[in-house]
Amino acid sequence: MNNVKTIFSIKDLENISGIKAHTIRIWEKRYNVLVPMRTETNIRYYDLATLQKLLNITLLHNHGYKISRISKFSEDKIPEMVREIITGKSVKNHAISAFKIAMINYDQTLFYTTYNDLLSEKTFREVFYDIFIPLMNEIGLLWQTDTISPAQEHFITYLIKQKLLINTEKIQILNPTNNEKVFVLYLPSNEIHELGLMYLNYEILFHGYKTVFLGESVPLESLINIKSNFDNIVFVSYLTVEPNKEQINDYIQKMNTIILNDDTTEVWLLGKMVEFIEQKKITQKMSIFKSISELVEHL
Repeated sequence: MNNVKTIFSIKDLENISGIKAHTIRIWEKRYNVLVPMRTETNIRYYDLATLQKLLNITLLHNHGYKISRISKFSEDKIPEMVREIITGKSVKNHAISAFKIAMINYDQTLFYTTYNDLLSEKTFREVFYDIFIPLMNEIGLLWQTDTISPAQEHFITYLIKQKLLINTEKIQILNPTNNEKVFVLYLPSNEIHELGLMYLNYEILFHGYKTVFLGESVPLESLINIKSNFDNIVFVSYLTVEPNKEQINDYIQKMNTIILNDDTTEVWLLGKMVEFIEQKKITQKMSIFKSISELVEHL
């Protein structure tokens, strides 16, 4: 338990809840809904229970309850109201908040409970699209602002990967129903952010295609041999941080030369780094996608 983050700054609360620090201060002063602790130098700090309360208040507020009304609820009434109003419309925010608390507190039980509750009403694909993709986007921002540690990010990412692998295996054992293309999924050298690519593997399999999943940090030259095993290959790669913006156009040029040198091979790319690809480098054999959902719609 020594590694569990139990103390939060007001900036942490803003980053996690989405409520501006200025608004949190007003809620404290005017409505007394939160009671901060203070350091010897009078700097606010908050415990985990206060963060959980703020997330519940935020859900109620987003659901139409005025803060003046929420402030009159007892400590027990707030979580009770949250449980009562959770519907299809509000379950997303509630689940994301629960997953963030699970991440911060390294709480596997809370993760599994929240996930299983979601599965009682949603398919796995809906859970991933509606909950996990927005969650990972938020986690990326929390990591960038030093609100969470890399260890917390890795903890939640690993749990999501577990669920993704379980669901992928269920459809991977089925024979492909669409043999027009074979999809080879890989990440470039030094690229290790594979969660998005793993989900694309699931979606492509779900659509009946054969996939070859190579995973992280694959040199471009290693892809050449695969072309001798299959016809009509589509290479799919997710460029989050590598190749970086200074290297990306040289990488694309090399890809055009050694991979896209026949009439049957394609490359599909997405991720943050694709925005730095020069338009003149993009050939007819190369497709660029802005998001996972856009690529899935293209299948």
